Amino acid sequence: MIYKRIKGIDKDWSKITFGCWQIAPSGGWGNICSPKDAETVVRSALDHGISAFDTAEGYGDGESERRLGKALGSKKDSVIIISKIWPDAELTLKAYQQRLEDSLKALGRDYIDLYLIHWPGSYFDNAEKSSKLADFMQTLKKSGKATTVGLSNFQSQNLTLLGSKLEVFSMNQVPYSLLDRAYEGDTLNLCKNSGIPYMAFSPTAQGLLARPMSQEDLEMPTRKHHFLYQEKIYPHTKKVLETVCDVAKELDRKPVEVALAWVLTRDNIFTAIVGSRKPEQVKEFARSAELKLNPSQLQRLTSASDLFPMVKKGH
Repeated sequence: MIYKRIKGIDKDWSKITFGCWQIAPSGGWGNICSPKDAETVVRSALDHGISAFDTAEGYGDGESERRLGKALGSKKDSVIIISKIWPDAELTLKAYQQRLEDSLKALGRDYIDLYLIHWPGSYFDNAEKSSKLADFMQTLKKSGKATTVGLSNFQSQNLTLLGSKLEVFSMNQVPYSLLDRAYEGDTLNLCKNSGIPYMAFSPTAQGLLARPMSQEDLEMPTRKHHFLYQEKIYPHTKKVLETVCDVAKELDRKPVEVALAWVLTRDNIFTAIVGSRKPEQVKEFARSAELKLNPSQLQRLTSASDLFPMVKKGH
């Protein structure tokens, strides 16, 4: 595993972050992971050198946080924990403080290393609301209960509304893969110029670039509603997957490793978030942090992404 650090967090952060959405019941994934399986897969992530874990109050109404805290046990203070507040919280400091306290209680911890606002949505659609958000998050940071604070799914128009208060935030968690590059362009430039790196989620397009999809895989609600899995788009993803598989075969590695290794080379990507409920998958994707793709392989993958007709690219 390879590690880096960001300003404000005095811990080594693995290039692969373990995503904890799947380890609890949710509308997106259903009830597919038992508490015992959750504990097993989190411990597998630890065993493979993963030092950062991404969760949220919205993942199973806090159950993901509870299961993560229990599974980490005595290791919970030595790792990096990222959690998120849902934007439907009343826009008052008291409400934000209470949401953070609820997450801390669920995790069994005194602080969160990085606390994100989960979505901007329509909740922060003007400068006044955005300013309040920044002030509240800064207060949580000053309290010590959130070591650093960040954003998730904030595009250029959302970032611009924050004005000079954008400097409060240390990270922007965004979707990014060979099939989804919507956060390039203006959003990328604004984040780079503000010193805000990306945490890339869905780096394998929810498994599409990791392995062939079974019918059961395709029936997961989170996939059924994802733009890449729609009838007009899904068939076109196969050409990109073919390139990923060709490179994987050359290297005698798994497709998931190649898809992740490409993401980790991209501009402003600090870490890639990968979730699973299966320990054997953790073993596969953890290896991607150290996989080196040569210039020819990188170019072929990028070209395949460029040619994907429905790829979301930033402007």
